[in-house]
Amino acid sequence: MTNEKLRKIIMAALFAALACVATMSIRIPTPGTNGYIHPGDAIVILAGVILGPVGGFFAAGIGSAMADLIGGYFIYVPITFFIKGLIALFTGLIYRAVGKSNKTRFAAVLLGGVTDIVLVAGGYFICEFFMYGAGAAASIPSNIVQGVGGLLISAVLYPALIAIPYVRQHAYGFTAGK
Repeated sequence: MTNEKLRKIIMAALFAALACVATMSIRIPTPGTNGYIHPGDAIVILAGVILGPVGGFFAAGIGSAMADLIGGYFIYVPITFFIKGLIALFTGLIYRAVGKSNKTRFAAVLLGGVTDIVLVAGGYFICEFFMYGAGAAASIPSNIVQGVGGLLISAVLYPALIAIPYVRQHAYGFTAGK
């Protein structure tokens, strides 16, 4: 195994761990939904940006699903894996397509945040609709707030992360078509 492959695996594992910890570290309960708002979505967005679509999918999906598993939200583990993985995948694709300069890279992170809002609110609503019926709509406002928080936190963290030479090289490599 090359050093570069090992670095990519380590980076993906770090992002999975960060997604899990960020999801579990600060939990703001949402009334009437038995759910919570958390900052983990920022890491999900940044996983797609820095690890690319595929690496981001697995790191974000695994880390977020682990938070549900450890936190006792067993029924949500596969749902979370899929939704958070898709957020990172789409964010990575957006970053790759749009992020050709410093201005457009930051805009791509913001678009990833918008993707997060849509997929979290819409994805969980669709899944919960089949589980709970029309009452699933009660989770939409809190999921939108969670998504907005992810967008804002990722916008703050992105410049700090991209200032790290290896992270910048890795993230920018995806926009160069590598």
